[in-house]
This record gives sequence, structure tokens and C-alpha cells, in this order.
Amino acid sequence: MTRIKSAVSILLAAAMLCLFCACAKDNASSAPETTFETATAEPATGQETTAPDETGIDEMIDNMSLEEKVGQMFFVCCPDIGAEEWIKDYHLGGFVLFGRDFEDKTAAEIKTTIESYQSASAVPMLIAVDEEGGTVVRVSSNPKLRKTAFPSPKDVYASGGWDAVNKTEIEKAELLLSLGINVNLAPVCDVTGNADSFMFDRSFSSDPREVSTFVAGTVTDDNERGLGVALKHFPGYGDNTDTHEDMSYDEKPYIDFVAADFKPFEAGIASGAGCVMVAHIIMACVDKTNPASLSENVHKILRDELSFDGVIMTDDLSMSAITKYTDGDEAAVAAAKCGNDMICCTDVETQYPALLSAVKNGDIPEEQINASVKRILRWKKKLGLL
Repeated sequence: MTRIKSAVSILLAAAMLCLFCACAKDNASSAPETTFETATAEPATGQETTAPDETGIDEMIDNMSLEEKVGQMFFVCCPDIGAEEWIKDYHLGGFVLFGRDFEDKTAAEIKTTIESYQSASAVPMLIAVDEEGGTVVRVSSNPKLRKTAFPSPKDVYASGGWDAVNKTEIEKAELLLSLGINVNLAPVCDVTGNADSFMFDRSFSSDPREVSTFVAGTVTDDNERGLGVALKHFPGYGDNTDTHEDMSYDEKPYIDFVAADFKPFEAGIASGAGCVMVAHIIMACVDKTNPASLSENVHKILRDELSFDGVIMTDDLSMSAITKYTDGDEAAVAAAKCGNDMICCTDVETQYPALLSAVKNGDIPEEQINASVKRILRWKKKLGLL
């Protein structure tokens, strides 16, 4: 752990030096606000992209034990008690916070709690929430943090257009960052116009072009402020049922996914999203047996067809779509095997030892774990945590 903290200190010092130089060059300027209408809603073709900064990351990985590397892959739902013990015992990559973690607390209390998590960790943690607006508002549902909860982006757009959406997304990002939260599990990229579908209230629009514009603008806004995002829920919920309750099957042809569902994800990736969350729906045209979150074929689409080289993470493995069909330890191993870099879960006490054992017995190559950890650390470095 001492070697890891030393490597982290070196990375932080380098980051501070770069920041000082940037400030000296242009002390009076600040990041421009995004205009959503001009955000890139379509992926650029033939455009050169800047290689991610990987300075010091390989050295960090070399100094990690296998236990520490496996722990980085876990994005765990924060427990009510014993959070700091979990951080130390399982070397966690991140915590996901929920409404109960904010209920009736002041901003100062929340910041102190999150700081205690970071202090307990050898490697700075990803601290995430679902703050979509509308029906999913973990933070702003607390009137001590915002007078009223953030409305859904689609309602904001209906009342004030793109300018209102832009201002709301910026306010949202700044609120989360002020509390010590560094990742918003958003924006929602799902496209549906079916009022009876599970995702209708959370989807921005039935028009993939409008959803793409919203996603591109949000990702750009958040990137400018140093807030991480997770595009969700790949390959797109569409009109399907709630995987919190049971498995959901999507029987539409692949060409329909390409024409509509993939578009917002492509826009978010082109805008620099650091993470994509994969849903538990079965994409029958690609894999008739496994949910997308546990399907190697679906993950190949993200890597090969959409050219995404960031962090891929599962939706919560405690959802019924998974637990009704497999147990926790099998799910964690299957999730890593098929290409997830991070595993979102509740039952880390079962899933962490199962994944660690699978690597130790050669079921999963350590080189694959190293590649996932490199993507995770690269994301953390981009967010200014390293």
C-alpha cells in the first residue's frame, strides 16, 4: 500500500504542475459553456483523437498486488455501516451512493463522509450517484442540498429549450462536484416514445437525434468541469421491461439498434465519455442466451463497432434479471470474462473472492485484469484523481 500511495503522490504532483502551467498561460480564461445545439451529436469520421494520458499508470499497476488490482474493478453500492472496512478489505475502485446516503444531511456532512472514504483508500476512489433528474434524483431530492429536485431533462427542454438544459446540466455537475462526487451515472442514452415502457420517464426523446444532442452536450459540459459520466444503458432499453424485476428480451433486428439505439452512445463516445454502463437486457440478434451485461458479443460491439476504449461497467448485478438466473459469484466471474472493466454490485463479500479466485486459478488471465485496471486508472487520472 505504501508503494501505491507513493506512486499516487507522484501522479498528483505531476498533475498539479500541469495545472499550474495551464493557469499561468491563461489566468483570466475559463472553460466556455457548451451550446447544446452545436455539441457533436454525430461521431466524427477520420478525426484524430488525443491519446489518453497514461503517465505513471503502468508503474502503479506494477506496484499493485493481485488483490488490489481485482479490487479496483469493483464499483460497490455503499453499505450503511462498515464502508471504510470494505474499502480497506477489498481495495475498492469506487462507491455508488444512493438516496439514503444523502437523506436529511447537510452538504458539510456529506463532504466529510466522502473525504473519510477517500482517506481510507490507497488509490483515490470513484464516488458516483444516479442524478438524472426527474424520477431518479439521489442528491437533489434532499432540500438541504437543493430547494427542489432537478426535473427530468425532457421536461427542462419542453419548458426552456436547449439553453435551459445546458444551464441545468451545468448546475447539476457543479452541485455533485461540490460534495466530493466525481461521477454521475448519466446521461440516459435510451430512446423510447412508448409511454408504457419502463424507460419512458427517463428517456429524453423518441428521436435518436434529439437524444444524441442531449448526450453530446451533457458529456461535453461534464468533461469541461471534471465530472465523470457513464453512458447508460447499452445497447439501449428501447421499449423493454424493467430488469430490476426480471430478464428483458429485445427481439428487434440489429439494423434497428444501429439506426436508433446506438446513436446516442456513439455521440457520447465521440464527445469523450469515460464509461459505458451495460444493461441486463437480452439482445437476441446478437446473443440469445446471455444478458448484454454478461455477453462477450455485446461487449465486442462496444469495442469494435463503436470504437470505445474507456471503462465498460455492468449495471447492478443485484438486479433480479441477474439474480434469478445465476448466483453472485458466477455473475462476477462471467462479467469480468466477457469484457467488463468494472462490476457494479452490492454483494462484494461474495463476488470479490470469486473473481480473485478465478484469476488465481487461471480461469481469467491476469493480463486481462491489468488491461481493465489500466482503463480504470486512466479514467481516474482524467478526472484529476491521480
